[in-house]
Amino acid sequence: MKVLIVGTGGVGESMAAIAKRRDPNKGWLEKMVMADYDLAKAQAISKRLGEDRFPAEKVDASNPDEVAALAAKHGVDIICNLVAPEFNPQLLQAALKARTHYLDTAMTVSEPHPEGKIGPTHVKLGDKEYPLDPEFEKNGKLALAGFGVEPGMADYFARYAVDHLFDEVEEIGIRDGSNLEIPGAKGIAFGFSIWTTIEECTQPAIIWEKDKGWYTVEPFAEKEMFYLPEGIGWVEIAHVEHEEVICLGRNAHLLKGNKKATFKYALGDEFMDAIDIFKSTNMDKKTPIKVKGVEVAPRDVIAAAAPDPNEIGKKYVGQTAAGTWVRGKKDGMVREAYLYQIADNQECVEKYGTQVVVAQTAFTPVITLELLATDRLQGYKGNPEAGVHNPEEFSADDLVALMPDYEFPGGLYEMDSEYKRNHDHTSLIASAKLTAAVR
Repeated sequence: MKVLIVGTGGVGESMAAIAKRRDPNKGWLEKMVMADYDLAKAQAISKRLGEDRFPAEKVDASNPDEVAALAAKHGVDIICNLVAPEFNPQLLQAALKARTHYLDTAMTVSEPHPEGKIGPTHVKLGDKEYPLDPEFEKNGKLALAGFGVEPGMADYFARYAVDHLFDEVEEIGIRDGSNLEIPGAKGIAFGFSIWTTIEECTQPAIIWEKDKGWYTVEPFAEKEMFYLPEGIGWVEIAHVEHEEVICLGRNAHLLKGNKKATFKYALGDEFMDAIDIFKSTNMDKKTPIKVKGVEVAPRDVIAAAAPDPNEIGKKYVGQTAAGTWVRGKKDGMVREAYLYQIADNQECVEKYGTQVVVAQTAFTPVITLELLATDRLQGYKGNPEAGVHNPEEFSADDLVALMPDYEFPGGLYEMDSEYKRNHDHTSLIASAKLTAAVR
């Protein structure tokens, strides 16, 4: 397989490092072109990777013809979009022009209700992506929309849980948090794209319900405590806008009639207070303003002035958890389970040279590329053959099975429920009977 990476920031660099470690002998990855508007950055990453199958190129992500020409130059099979989601429309068009597959980790951005109302939606995440389904169908290619960690791995987990752990599903909620900290540091630090983080945290949060459809609530609404396993512990989570709510709602027919989809994230009081300050001073705005004769968007100023997430993130100590909570029924009993992946920052820095948040985002698209390259994705096990599709539309079995091989194993935390208590009682009785029989 030949891959074009557009955007050599933290996720793009992590994808290359993970792919190289996973496939050192070119078993399925023949070439991965590292392309960026900043050629020097792409060249530096190519040099660090130290292999000619990771060449560096300069490209303007806003120019579909230029991207398509670069794809043709290298004969790539797929264009991977690792730049800001504002470039999704152009890169989708580039893939159509080049007649390649397409993958992104964040979908086209939303637009709030023009009157500022909370409740009704307006332009939702992905609304400018899904209409291209017929064109990708015509080309016989897949547009893999939202294939990072969240969205991405979390959606695969939803499909896995539905297929194997539940008979009926009531609610699926993405739950994310960490115990990451920079020892001795004060204030906030962005662990991911600054622009995207501000977008997610200032837009109205979104919820989907079977009988109501999609509707919005205030950002950070309905705070609650949630337990994250493997030593992270209890964190406070709240509603944030995210693609999974869109994807899970669209694909409820594949999820045993799921009735509700939510996304809640643990940001911490200090970070949420900072977001409120950005909003109250209009520093979250995307519309340019004139400052001393120069037009600049306030949000771009924050993104330019704040420490680079890819570098400051390397100083983190701790772990981050991403996962999917599912409530439903199994064998007639209420069951709750959390499927998750926990990654340690220092381990990611040592293995891949990138911090944990971007490394965790990168491993799902790389596994997906391997599945595509080895004929275990497109049309496999009833998977879609072509068109614009989200992760939960594909069988999750092979991806989950490959996670340990990628050194990113998933976990299953059985939460307290009628099903768990029955299972615990049954296990104890079976153990006691076995012990008595042996004696």
